[in-house]
Amino acid sequence: MTNPLHLAAPMLASLILIGCGDSDPGAATSPQAGTVASPRLAYVTNGVADFWTIAKAGADAAGVDQGAEVDVLMPTGGVTDQKRMLEDLVTRQVDGIAVSPIDPGNQVDVIDAAAARTPVITHDSDAPGSARRCYIGMDNYDAGRMCGRLVKEALPDGGEIFIFVGRIEQDNARRRRQGVIDELLDRDADPERFDEPGGPLAGSKYTVLGTLTDQFDRAKAKANVEDVLSRHPDVDGMVGLFAYNPPLILEALDGAGKTGAVEVIAFDEDEETLQGIIDGSVAGTIVQNPYMYGYKSIEVLSKIARGEDPGIPEDGMIAIPARTIRAADVEAFWADLREKTGKE
Repeated sequence: MTNPLHLAAPMLASLILIGCGDSDPGAATSPQAGTVASPRLAYVTNGVADFWTIAKAGADAAGVDQGAEVDVLMPTGGVTDQKRMLEDLVTRQVDGIAVSPIDPGNQVDVIDAAAARTPVITHDSDAPGSARRCYIGMDNYDAGRMCGRLVKEALPDGGEIFIFVGRIEQDNARRRRQGVIDELLDRDADPERFDEPGGPLAGSKYTVLGTLTDQFDRAKAKANVEDVLSRHPDVDGMVGLFAYNPPLILEALDGAGKTGAVEVIAFDEDEETLQGIIDGSVAGTIVQNPYMYGYKSIEVLSKIARGEDPGIPEDGMIAIPARTIRAADVEAFWADLREKTGKE
């Protein structure tokens, strides 16, 4: 079957030329760093979540510091909606775009078409092989292994676990999941390895019974947990890889009267997850730094727009390391987060 995203790239390129009124064909392939005093920049997420509210706070703060106009866009319609946003931003001739690709393997052409007209960077989830200037975020495979080590701390004698995640198509989700699996199965590091979702994956002490996706549908995410509790009442642990997964795991466990009976290992800094660590219903969480994802993205794009050195490393990755948050760390971490986001 022909992939509609691949068909869309030539159409996008045509739209760009018409919308910008540029008759120079060479200009469509090499956007130059400019000297824009007050750049207009866009920060595009891969969905709607509290995680992205934190990132928006960082992007807005950087906009003030850099004298940039910042538009934060959160798609609700998946790949199609995100693609439409990129097309619209190019037509509006923004001075730079930061995007977290939903399906990077099938969005390279679309990203490249946008990058032909304005600087594009990726954040949170990368699009390897695309024309993006850089990737801002953590090493998701390493973070997955950190999460796997949290599972080992919570279940030192081993056990059976399920993994819950929004989309396996995203580069960050795929690598994050694989890191968890490889750590639990005591494998050598290999970020390019990929175990297809399906049957159980068994190691000497731990068995990953399955991976369930929800496509950012909260009702589906909770139903996945409820289904596991029904089919596997003796499951030992549940790992939620996207910010909204752990709170929904907790909600389903509470509804089934199993709070505390199943170890919950989390990703990201949702408030219910942090409260769960305080209460003892969550073993711990691996946090990114969405505030800095937003801040650094706008800072880099602003410098490119003004013709300044954005400080991009040779490998194209601006690393913002992950952290492990346990009971001993959570209150100080949460206080700092509230201060940055202006929450009481």
